[in-house]
Amino acid sequence: MTKNRSPVGRFFLRLLAVVLVTLLIAVGFLYGVMFLLCRGPSQTAKELFVLSTRETSAIGFLPRLCLSAEEIDEILSRQSRQALESTDVSLISVPQQTPEDTSRPDAWGYADEDGDGMILVPVTGESFTGNMLIVLDPSRVILGCVPESFYQKGYTVEQFVERYGAVAGINGGGFEDPGGMGNGSVPDTTSISYGVMYAGFQGPGPGFVGLDDKCILHVGLGSNDAIIAANIQHGTGYGPVLVVNGESAPAESLRSGLNPRTAIGQRSDGAILMLVINGRQPNSLGATYADEAELMLRFGAINACNLDGGTSSLMWFDGGYLGNSATVVGIRTIPTCFLVMPEGGDSHES
Repeated sequence: MTKNRSPVGRFFLRLLAVVLVTLLIAVGFLYGVMFLLCRGPSQTAKELFVLSTRETSAIGFLPRLCLSAEEIDEILSRQSRQALESTDVSLISVPQQTPEDTSRPDAWGYADEDGDGMILVPVTGESFTGNMLIVLDPSRVILGCVPESFYQKGYTVEQFVERYGAVAGINGGGFEDPGGMGNGSVPDTTSISYGVMYAGFQGPGPGFVGLDDKCILHVGLGSNDAIIAANIQHGTGYGPVLVVNGESAPAESLRSGLNPRTAIGQRSDGAILMLVINGRQPNSLGATYADEAELMLRFGAINACNLDGGTSSLMWFDGGYLGNSATVVGIRTIPTCFLVMPEGGDSHES
């Protein structure tokens, strides 16, 4: 003789069945979308899907569900390594002091109306929203790096701002991230803070960017010796380089998917450009490297470089984050952070 289940038990069984069926439908739908992107008629859609997911450690496996390893490698092989000119420092002229009257529009049409030495400009594109922060005095920009936290746990952008007493900040270079769940504590490229080199054993990577002792931003330094020769005081690596000596990097080296992005650049008057693009959201899917390069050129960049993106991409300004972190597990910890220090101090001396 079988026992009748209680109404509560039947309810939970039905609820579980509904949840499982819903999950199966959702998984089937997502797989169908992926299959259509990968096996549909659009080669552009397939490349965009592969490049977008492969740039993300947590979901980089998705293309393998629909494509062979050979097909994925063939798409990735089209991304060329950059062979760039050396930074021409003569193209940058850093004034001895910030002009007193910054409330008038500058040569690029932007004005520091509140007199804090920073100008925040919202940016938009076909697939993204974000913000460009213009820092008029480049000597205020440093790289935050806390070596005693290596192999333990990194800091959020907010924590970097608080530790250094900064007024704004963006995430910096890449970091070791085993399994996509790293603790953000160890830079994966050479990093320089106040003239001291950290993680030099990692090398500068494909896109080192740093400020020298005259507050001129260099991009693409290919070795630790080159970093030392340029007298870099604050810098780290990621890449690719977006703009060099006033020209966009070659188009083939800027092929990428749509993702949250962070970049740093410098105008001819020395002003630092800090860009953060929101991504993986309904109103902002993300940007490509080419989008970043176009924005940097529009804002007058002579040199610019892409920094770590994805879930790391965040800007802290005026006491809070602008935009949302693209992760459901909270703000990501990182080992390096470009910071804007308060006016009046000599930020390039520790």
